[in-house]
Amino acid sequence: MSWYVIFLWIQTVILTSSFVYSEVCTKTKANNCQECIQSGPHCAWCKKENFTNAGEPDSVRCDTVRVLAERGCGETDIINPKSHPLSNYSQPLDGTVQLTPKRIVLQLRPGMSGEFEVKFKRAEGYPVDLYYLMDLSFSMNDDLENVKKLGNQLLLALNSITKSAQIGFGSFVDKTVLPFVSTHPEQLKNPCPDKPDSCQPPFSFKHILNLTGNGDTFKDQVGKQNISGNLDSPEGGLDAMMQVAVCGEKIGWRNVTRLLVYATDDGFHIAGDGKLAAILTPNNGECHLEDNTYKRSNEFDYPSVGQLAQKLSNNNIQVVFAVTSNMVKTYQDLSKLIPKSVVGGLSNDSSNVVQLITEAYQNLSSEVILDHGITPDFLDIQYDSYCSNGISNLNKAKGTCSNVKINEEIKFTVKVTATKCLPNQSFQIRALGFTDTVRVSVTTACDCVCNDAPDPRACNSNGATVCGICSCNTGHVGKNCECVTGGKTSQELEQSCRKDNSSAVCSGAGECICGQCTCHINEDPEKKTFGRYCQCDNWNCEMFDNKLCGGQGKCNCGTCTCDSGYEGSACQCKRSTERCKNVRGSICSGRGKCECNKCTCKGGYIPPLCEECPGCSSLCPHFGPCIECYIKEGQLNPRNCSDVCPGVTAIRTDQLTKTPFCREKDSDNCWMQYSIYEEDGEELYTITYTLKRECPEAPNIFAIVGGTIAGVIILGVICLFIWKLVTEFKDRKEYQRFETERQQAKWKTNVSPLFTNATTTVMNPNFDGDGE
Repeated sequence: MSWYVIFLWIQTVILTSSFVYSEVCTKTKANNCQECIQSGPHCAWCKKENFTNAGEPDSVRCDTVRVLAERGCGETDIINPKSHPLSNYSQPLDGTVQLTPKRIVLQLRPGMSGEFEVKFKRAEGYPVDLYYLMDLSFSMNDDLENVKKLGNQLLLALNSITKSAQIGFGSFVDKTVLPFVSTHPEQLKNPCPDKPDSCQPPFSFKHILNLTGNGDTFKDQVGKQNISGNLDSPEGGLDAMMQVAVCGEKIGWRNVTRLLVYATDDGFHIAGDGKLAAILTPNNGECHLEDNTYKRSNEFDYPSVGQLAQKLSNNNIQVVFAVTSNMVKTYQDLSKLIPKSVVGGLSNDSSNVVQLITEAYQNLSSEVILDHGITPDFLDIQYDSYCSNGISNLNKAKGTCSNVKINEEIKFTVKVTATKCLPNQSFQIRALGFTDTVRVSVTTACDCVCNDAPDPRACNSNGATVCGICSCNTGHVGKNCECVTGGKTSQELEQSCRKDNSSAVCSGAGECICGQCTCHINEDPEKKTFGRYCQCDNWNCEMFDNKLCGGQGKCNCGTCTCDSGYEGSACQCKRSTERCKNVRGSICSGRGKCECNKCTCKGGYIPPLCEECPGCSSLCPHFGPCIECYIKEGQLNPRNCSDVCPGVTAIRTDQLTKTPFCREKDSDNCWMQYSIYEEDGEELYTITYTLKRECPEAPNIFAIVGGTIAGVIILGVICLFIWKLVTEFKDRKEYQRFETERQQAKWKTNVSPLFTNATTTVMNPNFDGDGE
């Protein structure tokens, strides 16, 4: 048993310690009480005079209560506002009041929740208003006949469970536009011409009967109704529900329990379906009843389910979906989105509607849901529900209890948290489906009430203390109002304590007093902050071997100052240059820095001694003009080559002993050859060159021109010869074809049958043969 007690004690100590040390005050910049308590829910302010030491900022007054107490701040000097109710107006729970308190004023510390208790007691026989909203499309014809007989039965059923009941009636079909309803003039008069009974013209929603306690009036008005018709299966029921919810005065709702019975055998249109009929204006959730008819249904789209749920909730209306068996699943899904609604299975002719409504009322009344509606974004509200059946629902967005019996009392703890300072706010907590509300007014504790005793000697008689710190008179500034501004504003004095425009005052490590920085004193005497702008310290230097400056130097404004014989950014090396010297004794070849006995080369040079220049090959074109100058200087060039070649030592030789490092063309298109060697240091080169150049020979113009002409002639002769051969070949081929055809001819070729010998004797027709 003793071990068990010890174990519990250890657990308690651990939990208590973790709770205490979990309270942390993060105060980045809290120069006064208001800034402090707005920094976090665990921040408190010490208003005790002379609480700070010399050089300490006023921000040390801001910390957790535990830390301030440890530093000697008394309980009466600690300002630490809490979240709690300021006033509570309660009423006893009786037959008329079911929810208490009626009003409550709550003060909230940002980040800290405030709690209060709400009680609910279900009253017996609470008044009920029931509005029967019926689908009058043709498929509900037989249902209408039964509903016409329901008036007195409904009232009798309701009066059996309540002291006062009223019933009303309305009906709906759909929007009177295509494709929902036929717009043919004849069918707009009678939408079901092929039916034996005539139908009334289609309509969106009609309010038939105001809520009344007279069952005969209900029976009489409903008895006058006729069935109507439309084209598609879904109906415009959501349009009708919206008007019933928002037209409270025209419907006749009392401030009692409100039930809306929605009877149908089909589905429903939702927001967006109106686009099928070119209705693009969203539903505005307002009342548009004219002569008890929703005449603007063709102007506004159907409401969304969320929009309808909000309006039903705001107007405290509970919905009973009385639907046929084929629609139960559809409306159960809809009921999940509408608070305080139930679904009941309606018989095909609605004969069981009275029993269905009675059971639905009992189910709705026995379920209590606390909700607060829409609140500002920076208020978080949660509920702990303690129900009579022993079930507790903690930290929920709504308070819920089911199966609450008549005259049974249940409790809720409401926890409200403000995440920031807010102007005065208010909201209502309602038990959905019931009329009682709790009005909550919220104020945020973001100001300090310190009640400092006036002391004329305080603040050097140049100001007054406010929550322990000085508020100076005009012309004086400083922690104790000790500085005279001398015509300068406090902003100008403060600017002189900034290193530059973007810097913090005194680098955030000191106070600006009379235009000069006084650096904060560190709790560790070995650590100090210094400098004109408190920009330096002696502990933020590089570490080596887990020691500041390797233990072989001192930290001075973020840089290590090494002891004699040591070097390096953290004084981690003994000073030596043995490994940094090249064969000529130059340290890092003059192109680097020897640190920790190792060369750190400048860009482009290669360790270990920075001798090799990987980019020297790219210098060949750079030195081309320089070498050309020296070559032509040897040929009596008047230019001064030392000006063209700074840092270059040129050595002429008759012949390069090794393959030239560079081979570049000069301005005469001749190839020059030279080698580059970089001396110790930067931009110092020795160049060895030769005067010999490889120049291209001049072209032989006569040979080029003669060769070109001869080539053209030869090419022309060859072309002519080829043309002649082709022509001869074609002629021979044609002649051979002619001969072949001639030999194959079938007539004689010696004498032509058409041939006639020439006439050799010519006679004169006038000559008679007698010659004279």
